[in-house]
Amino acid sequence: MTVHFIGAGPGAADLLTVRAVTLLRDSPVCLYAGTYLDPEVLAHCAPGTELIDTQHLDIDQITEHLVRAHRSGRDVARLCSGDPSIYSALTEQTRRLDAHDVPWDVTPGVPAYAAAAALLGTELTVPELVQSVVLTRTQARSTKMPESEALTTFAETGATLVLHLAITRIRTLAAELIPNHGPDCPIAVVYRASQPGQLILRGTLTDIADQVESAGLRQAAVILVGRALAPNPSCTQSHLYDPARDRRRPSQAV
Repeated sequence: MTVHFIGAGPGAADLLTVRAVTLLRDSPVCLYAGTYLDPEVLAHCAPGTELIDTQHLDIDQITEHLVRAHRSGRDVARLCSGDPSIYSALTEQTRRLDAHDVPWDVTPGVPAYAAAAALLGTELTVPELVQSVVLTRTQARSTKMPESEALTTFAETGATLVLHLAITRIRTLAAELIPNHGPDCPIAVVYRASQPGQLILRGTLTDIADQVESAGLRQAAVILVGRALAPNPSCTQSHLYDPARDRRRPSQAV
């Protein structure tokens, strides 16, 4: 049988893909991270599904559940927060499954940063202001960051920065970004985007740490930094919708 790694999206039960809902309904076993998941997501599972909360399990214990279910002839829905392509430990888990000859596949989900941008009503790429988005994190109690991926290195590009797993270092990272972005650079923090209890904080690199610490945020928050987050950012019109675009096209033979 197959282990289905499924992007659970930012948490809301109605932000899963149709494929994800189908797999949840048809899988007799479901592993999920209770820390980050809205319980309503599990309502997509069929009655009698074996539900296993992984928040207190290490990766080898999780693997044991996946292998056991496979050997008992049952498909498994392995829910991942956001999208499995970002900070999901997909590589570590699939490596172990390959060693046990357990088949697996991946269903994408709505990334947390996309849900956060939607709540902010913000486009992260604005014509001739910023055209790149960097998805990264900072190091606290987690694995080391490659030296070439220092936050200050990314800051020099001027791209919109999206920081995951970094909320406990908000004061330090804001200070690191000020030299390149300026103290007035817009920044937003979105906590539990799309879930009950969601919280949106807006500010600048100068004042955001005070807001975060006052709110007591310690996890499940995405940080977005850049000039694109300013209200009505100054920019040119996209060439895609330029009225002169059709006039610039070469005439076509009839």
